[in-house]
Amino acid sequence: MTRILVVEDHVLVREAMAQTLQRLDEQVECVGVKTADEALEELERNPDRDLAVIDLMLPDMNGFSLLGILAKRFPELPAIVVSALDDSASIQRAMKSGASGFVPKSCSSEELLDAIRIVLDGGIYTPKEEAGSARRRGGAPIQERFGLTTAQTRVMELLAQGKTNREIADLLGLSEGTVKVHMSAIFRALNVTNRAQAVLVITRHGARL
Repeated sequence: MTRILVVEDHVLVREAMAQTLQRLDEQVECVGVKTADEALEELERNPDRDLAVIDLMLPDMNGFSLLGILAKRFPELPAIVVSALDDSASIQRAMKSGASGFVPKSCSSEELLDAIRIVLDGGIYTPKEEAGSARRRGGAPIQERFGLTTAQTRVMELLAQGKTNREIADLLGLSEGTVKVHMSAIFRALNVTNRAQAVLVITRHGARL
Protein backbone atom coordinates (compact mmCIF):
# COMPACT_ATOMS: atom_id res chain seq x y z
CA MET A 1 0.00 0.00 0.00
CA THR A 2 1.16 3.55 -0.79
CA ARG A 3 0.49 5.94 2.11
CA ILE A 4 0.41 9.62 1.14
CA LEU A 5 -0.03 12.67 3.37
CA VAL A 6 -1.47 15.79 1.68
CA VAL A 7 -0.84 19.11 3.45
CA GLU A 8 -3.19 21.67 1.88
CA ASP A 9 -5.55 24.03 3.70
CA HIS A 10 -8.02 24.58 0.83
CA VAL A 11 -10.58 21.80 1.25
CA LEU A 12 -11.63 21.61 -2.40
CA VAL A 13 -8.01 21.47 -3.58
CA ARG A 14 -7.19 18.83 -0.99
CA GLU A 15 -10.16 16.68 -1.97
CA ALA A 16 -9.42 17.02 -5.69
CA MET A 17 -5.81 16.06 -5.08
CA ALA A 18 -6.85 13.02 -3.09
CA GLN A 19 -9.09 11.88 -5.94
CA THR A 20 -6.22 12.32 -8.38
CA LEU A 21 -3.83 10.36 -6.16
CA GLN A 22 -6.25 7.43 -6.06
CA ARG A 23 -5.44 6.93 -9.74
CA LEU A 24 -1.87 5.89 -8.87
CA ASP A 25 -3.07 2.40 -8.04
CA GLU A 26 -5.79 0.63 -6.08
CA GLN A 27 -3.68 0.49 -2.93
CA VAL A 28 -3.34 4.22 -2.18
CA GLU A 29 -4.19 5.54 1.26
CA CYS A 30 -4.45 9.33 1.23
CA VAL A 31 -4.73 11.39 4.42
CA GLY A 32 -5.29 15.14 4.21
CA VAL A 33 -4.49 17.83 6.79
CA LYS A 34 -4.78 21.59 6.59
CA THR A 35 -1.82 22.87 8.64
CA ALA A 36 1.85 22.14 9.20
CA ASP A 37 1.19 21.35 12.87
CA GLU A 38 -1.46 18.79 11.90
CA ALA A 39 0.99 17.27 9.42
CA LEU A 40 3.67 16.86 12.08
CA GLU A 41 1.16 15.39 14.54
CA GLU A 42 -0.05 12.93 11.89
CA LEU A 43 3.51 11.85 11.11
CA GLU A 44 4.30 11.37 14.80
CA ARG A 45 1.33 9.00 15.00
CA ASN A 46 1.98 7.35 11.63
CA PRO A 47 5.65 7.73 10.66
CA ASP A 48 5.35 5.04 7.97
CA ARG A 49 4.03 7.44 5.30
CA ASP A 50 5.58 6.94 1.87
CA LEU A 51 5.22 10.52 0.63
CA ALA A 52 4.17 14.01 1.72
CA VAL A 53 2.54 16.42 -0.75
CA ILE A 54 2.87 19.98 0.54
CA ASP A 55 1.48 23.41 -0.36
CA LEU A 56 3.90 26.28 0.29
CA MET A 57 1.30 28.69 1.64
CA LEU A 58 -0.08 27.21 4.84
CA PRO A 59 -1.91 29.18 7.54
CA ASP A 60 0.43 28.40 10.43
CA MET A 61 3.83 27.93 8.80
CA ASN A 62 5.21 28.35 5.30
CA GLY A 63 5.95 25.18 3.39
CA PHE A 64 9.68 25.92 3.22
CA SER A 65 9.91 25.77 7.01
CA LEU A 66 7.85 22.58 7.09
CA LEU A 67 10.18 20.98 4.55
CA GLY A 68 13.15 21.81 6.76
CA ILE A 69 11.51 20.25 9.81
CA LEU A 70 10.55 17.13 7.87
CA ALA A 71 14.12 16.76 6.59
CA LYS A 72 15.38 16.70 10.18
CA ARG A 73 12.63 14.73 11.92
CA PHE A 74 11.57 12.38 9.11
CA PRO A 75 14.63 12.16 6.83
CA GLU A 76 13.37 9.04 5.06
CA LEU A 77 10.10 10.70 3.99
CA PRO A 78 10.21 12.21 0.47
CA ALA A 79 8.16 15.35 -0.10
CA ILE A 80 6.69 16.96 -3.21
CA VAL A 81 5.65 20.60 -3.28
CA VAL A 82 2.47 21.44 -5.22
CA SER A 83 2.13 25.21 -5.28
CA ALA A 84 0.85 28.26 -7.13
CA LEU A 85 4.21 29.88 -6.39
CA ASP A 86 5.99 28.35 -9.37
CA ASP A 87 8.72 30.94 -9.97
CA SER A 88 12.34 29.80 -10.22
CA ALA A 89 13.28 31.19 -6.82
CA SER A 90 10.49 29.29 -5.06
CA ILE A 91 11.33 26.06 -6.89
CA GLN A 92 15.03 26.32 -6.05
CA ARG A 93 14.31 27.22 -2.43
CA ALA A 94 11.91 24.29 -2.05
CA MET A 95 14.46 21.85 -3.43
CA LYS A 96 17.19 23.27 -1.17
CA SER A 97 14.82 22.93 1.79
CA GLY A 98 14.52 19.21 1.17
CA ALA A 99 11.78 18.67 -1.41
CA SER A 100 12.22 15.77 -3.81
CA GLY A 101 9.86 17.31 -6.35
CA PHE A 102 8.03 20.48 -7.33
CA VAL A 103 4.80 20.58 -9.33
CA PRO A 104 3.02 23.87 -10.22
CA LYS A 105 -0.70 23.95 -9.46
CA SER A 106 -1.19 24.95 -13.09
CA CYS A 107 -0.01 21.53 -14.27
CA SER A 108 -2.23 18.64 -15.35
CA SER A 109 -3.20 15.76 -13.09
CA GLU A 110 -1.12 13.46 -15.29
CA GLU A 111 1.99 15.56 -14.67
CA LEU A 112 1.34 15.39 -10.93
CA LEU A 113 1.00 11.61 -11.08
CA ASP A 114 4.18 11.32 -13.16
CA ALA A 115 6.04 13.43 -10.59
CA ILE A 116 4.79 11.30 -7.71
CA ARG A 117 5.78 8.08 -9.45
CA ILE A 118 9.29 9.43 -10.05
CA VAL A 119 9.72 10.54 -6.44
CA LEU A 120 8.30 7.30 -5.03
CA ASP A 121 10.88 5.48 -7.14
CA GLY A 122 13.62 7.54 -5.48
CA GLY A 123 13.99 10.19 -8.19
CA ILE A 124 13.82 13.98 -8.27
CA TYR A 125 11.19 15.93 -10.21
CA THR A 126 11.14 19.59 -11.27
CA PRO A 127 9.07 21.28 -14.03
CA LYS A 128 10.60 20.38 -17.37
CA GLU A 129 9.88 23.67 -19.15
CA GLU A 130 10.08 26.08 -16.25
CA ALA A 131 12.08 28.80 -18.00
CA GLY A 132 10.26 28.53 -21.31
CA SER A 133 6.87 28.62 -19.65
CA ALA A 134 7.78 31.76 -17.75
CA ARG A 135 8.74 33.52 -20.97
CA ARG A 136 5.57 32.40 -22.77
CA ARG A 137 3.40 33.60 -19.92
CA GLY A 138 4.99 37.01 -19.63
CA GLY A 139 8.07 36.50 -17.49
CA ALA A 140 7.96 36.65 -13.71
CA PRO A 141 4.79 35.82 -11.80
CA ILE A 142 2.68 38.70 -10.51
CA GLN A 143 3.91 38.45 -6.94
CA GLU A 144 7.52 38.88 -8.13
CA ARG A 145 6.73 41.59 -10.65
CA PHE A 146 4.82 43.75 -8.16
CA GLY A 147 6.76 42.86 -5.02
CA LEU A 148 3.89 41.19 -3.16
CA THR A 149 4.39 39.16 -0.02
CA THR A 150 3.21 35.55 0.27
CA ALA A 151 0.24 36.65 2.39
CA GLN A 152 -0.73 39.31 -0.16
CA THR A 153 -0.41 36.80 -2.97
CA ARG A 154 -2.75 34.44 -1.17
CA VAL A 155 -5.33 37.18 -0.75
CA MET A 156 -4.90 38.09 -4.41
CA GLU A 157 -5.56 34.48 -5.46
CA LEU A 158 -8.94 34.60 -3.75
CA LEU A 159 -9.63 38.11 -5.03
CA ALA A 160 -9.12 36.78 -8.56
CA GLN A 161 -11.69 34.06 -7.79
CA GLY A 162 -14.27 36.72 -6.94
CA LYS A 163 -14.26 36.13 -3.17
CA THR A 164 -15.47 38.90 -0.86
CA ASN A 165 -13.33 40.23 1.99
CA ARG A 166 -15.40 38.22 4.47
CA GLU A 167 -15.00 35.03 2.43
CA ILE A 168 -11.27 35.62 2.10
CA ALA A 169 -11.00 36.19 5.84
CA ASP A 170 -12.88 32.96 6.57
CA LEU A 171 -10.83 30.91 4.09
CA LEU A 172 -7.48 32.20 5.33
CA GLY A 173 -8.34 32.41 9.01
CA LEU A 174 -7.78 36.18 9.13
CA SER A 175 -9.79 39.11 10.40
CA GLU A 176 -11.59 41.26 7.85
CA GLY A 177 -9.40 44.14 8.97
CA THR A 178 -6.25 42.23 8.06
CA VAL A 179 -7.72 41.31 4.68
CA LYS A 180 -8.50 45.00 4.04
CA VAL A 181 -4.88 45.91 4.86
CA HIS A 182 -3.64 43.28 2.42
CA MET A 183 -6.15 44.45 -0.19
CA SER A 184 -4.97 48.06 0.10
CA ALA A 185 -1.37 46.93 -0.34
CA ILE A 186 -2.34 44.90 -3.41
CA PHE A 187 -4.16 47.86 -4.96
CA ARG A 188 -1.11 50.08 -4.39
CA ALA A 189 1.26 47.49 -5.85
CA LEU A 190 -0.92 46.96 -8.93
CA ASN A 191 -1.54 50.72 -9.24
CA VAL A 192 -5.33 50.31 -9.18
CA THR A 193 -8.12 51.70 -7.02
CA ASN A 194 -10.70 48.91 -6.89
CA ARG A 195 -11.28 45.15 -7.12
CA ALA A 196 -12.43 45.17 -10.75
CA GLN A 197 -9.26 46.96 -11.88
CA ALA A 198 -7.15 44.55 -9.83
CA VAL A 199 -8.77 41.52 -11.46
CA LEU A 200 -8.19 43.12 -14.87
CA VAL A 201 -4.48 43.49 -14.14
CA ILE A 202 -4.27 39.90 -12.88
CA THR A 203 -6.02 38.67 -16.04
CA ARG A 204 -3.78 40.78 -18.25
CA HIS A 205 -0.77 39.03 -16.74
CA GLY A 206 -2.19 35.65 -17.53
CA ALA A 207 -3.50 35.07 -13.97
CA ARG A 208 -0.07 33.64 -13.25
CA LEU A 209 -0.05 33.75 -9.48
